[in-house]
Amino acid sequence: MNRAYQEDQLFEKKDYTSISLPVGDYDNCTFANCNFSGSDLSDRRFSECTFRDCNLAAAGLTKTALQDTTFTGCKLTGLHFEDCSEFLFSPTFSHSNLQLCWFVGSKLKKITFKQCNLQEADFTGADLTGALFDHCDLGRALFDGTILEKTDFRTAYNYSIDPEHNKLKKARFSSTGLSGLLDKYDLQID
Repeated sequence: MNRAYQEDQLFEKKDYTSISLPVGDYDNCTFANCNFSGSDLSDRRFSECTFRDCNLAAAGLTKTALQDTTFTGCKLTGLHFEDCSEFLFSPTFSHSNLQLCWFVGSKLKKITFKQCNLQEADFTGADLTGALFDHCDLGRALFDGTILEKTDFRTAYNYSIDPEHNKLKKARFSSTGLSGLLDKYDLQID
C-alpha cells in the first residue's frame, strides 16, 4: 500500500468523519478547525505538525506517530495515547480538553500540558519525568506506579497523588496544592 506524503500543507475546516485522512506521513502540516471525531488515524505519522481547534474525540491512534506535534484548543477526549508509536513520541498540549484520555505505561518525559482539562486521565505506570502541568485540572486523574520525578505541579489543581504508590523525587508542588498528596488520609487542612 502506498503511503501519502504531505509537507507544509494547511488542512482547514475539513471533515474526516466520513472520509478518512489518507494513511501517510505529514511533515510540518497544520490542521485547523478539522473534525476527526471517531475517525481512525492509525498508522499515520505526524512530524512537526500543528492541530489547532480540532475535534479528535475518540479517534483511533494505533501506531500513530506524534513527533514534535502540537495540539492547541483541541478536543481530545477519550483518546488512547498509549496506542501511539513510542518512537520519538513528543506531543505538546495547550488549552485542550483531554478528559478520559489514557496514557497508561507511556513514556512522557518532559511532556508539556498547558491550561488543559485532564480530568479522569489515566497515567498509571507512565513515565512523566520532568513533565509540566501548567494550570491543568487533574480532577480524578489516576496516578499509580507513575514516575513523577522532577514533574512540575506548582500551578496544577484538583490532583490526588499517593506518594507511597508513585515516584515523586524532586517533583514540584505549591504549598496550596500539598493537600492533593494527603487525600488518602482524609485530613482537614485549613
